[in-house]
Formats: sequence, C-alpha cells, structure tokens
Amino acid sequence: MPTYIVGSRDRKTIIFPGGAQLYGETMSKQDEKAALRKEALAKRDALPIDQRIEKSLAAAEHGAAAIQFDPGTIVSGFFPIRSEIDPRPLMDMLREKGARLCLPVVMDKTTIVFRELLRTAELVDTGFGTRGPGPEAKVLDPELLIMPLSVFDHHGGRIGYGAGHYDRAISKILDKGMAPKLYGMAFDCQHQTRVPVEPHDQPLNGMITESGYFEAAQ
Repeated sequence: MPTYIVGSRDRKTIIFPGGAQLYGETMSKQDEKAALRKEALAKRDALPIDQRIEKSLAAAEHGAAAIQFDPGTIVSGFFPIRSEIDPRPLMDMLREKGARLCLPVVMDKTTIVFRELLRTAELVDTGFGTRGPGPEAKVLDPELLIMPLSVFDHHGGRIGYGAGHYDRAISKILDKGMAPKLYGMAFDCQHQTRVPVEPHDQPLNGMITESGYFEAAQ
C-alpha cells in the first residue's frame, strides 16, 4: 500500500499504510523526505539477501542494455552499503563497453570527489561504510553517474540519504560547463508516485531497477 500525504501546501500529515503512524502537523519538504526515506529503507531492508542479489543482477542487465555512451566516457558507480542494490555487476558490464570507471569518496561532511577505479588498485575504507580507491588515485569529473538513493519517482525525483553530497558534487560539475547524465539505481520497492523536490535537487535522466530501465517522465 502507498504512503499518503494529505493537507494544504504548508500543513501536511503523512499517513503510513494502515494509518498507524502520523508524522507532524506541519510538514516541510525535508520532513516529507525524511518520512518517505524511513518507509522506503524499511522496505529495502526487508528484502532477503538472495532476492537482493537476483534483483541486482537483473537491474545490471537492464542498465547495460539501455545506457549508451562512447568508449572512454568517465562513469561513476558506487560501492554498496547496508541493503543497497549492488551496482558492481553493472559497472563491470559498462567497463566491458569501454567505460572509464570511478567511485565517489567522502572527503568531509559536505564534499565527495570521484577517484578513478582501476582493476589493479587496492580499495580502502572511504567513510560511511564504503570502500574506494585511495588518495593516490586520479580525481575525475564523471560524465555519467550511476547513483544510490533511498526513494525515487519516475519523473526524475530522487531522495538520497540527507547529506546532499551528490547534489553539491553535480553542481560543481555543471559549473565547469559539463552536462553529466544522471541515472539512479535501486529496487522497485523504493518507488513513490511523486517525491518532494527542492531547488538544489539534481533531477535524474533515468532510473534502473530489477524491472527495467525508465527514462524520466516530464
């Protein structure tokens, strides 16, 4: 069953399936995002490990078939944490198609950079339970990003984990005159009909799940 958001523009109440939980009388967009994030991550956590593996492999097949790029294109993936979908099979398929891979690395509370991922490079702990290339790796500006998330819709809306790392990093890439392609990757259970967006939110070009690849609907 879906989550319902009712009320006026500045006074919203979130009702979860069965009506068991209500979140606040006055809901900001950040409040809405937090409530939707909590619900979606609970659904994701409930997926058995074998299903997460199978769904990750299915999503990889869909993504590799749909995403087109020129050989040498710099593609950012991510190292999965907790119950996230595993993008590594997709990253390997994109490498076989000629992608030059990189991974995000958390530098501080506000900043991530993208370090080149080479087959021979040792991965190190990079914060928040993630692993990635060490400081000796080259820092790159990705032209295509495969992004983790907590909630998505089919209009390009994405809710991350609340830190805003990707939004700031993408904004810096845009400021350089680049136009990176942004693709979310997650399980179907993380979908919502519409997610709240704010001016700083960077919209997705498409979404990859175990059901297929979906272009963002306008």
